[in-house]
Amino acid sequence: MKGNELSDRFLEFAARVIRLVMALPKNPVARHIGGQLLRSGTAIGANYEEARGGESRADFNHKLGIAWKEARESWYWLRLLQKTQLIKPDLIDKILQESNEIAAILGKSLATAKRKKAGQQPGDPSTTS
Repeated sequence: MKGNELSDRFLEFAARVIRLVMALPKNPVARHIGGQLLRSGTAIGANYEEARGGESRADFNHKLGIAWKEARESWYWLRLLQKTQLIKPDLIDKILQESNEIAAILGKSLATAKRKKAGQQPGDPSTTS
């Protein structure tokens, strides 16, 4: 996937998060979880865009790492919504899968970026466990 395609995917994810949070019940628990999800779910794309405009490879890696952490956090809050059944499970399933895929994409991109920083090539003995 190219940078613009990822940007669009992260933007669509953020829009889905916003719509989901707006559909949550109006109670203190849902407001808390919704607020956390809203912050993390919309931060992924913003941090990815900052990474794309990074001033150095280290800056790129740092911002990409933040985007990955936000994706993992979003996945957590979505799982918590699913567990608490604050909203119908069928409204969570697809966005939960998308958050998992986004975290995996960013994790792989971050690993590749760190490997490039270290000057390693795929398949180097130092990159395998």
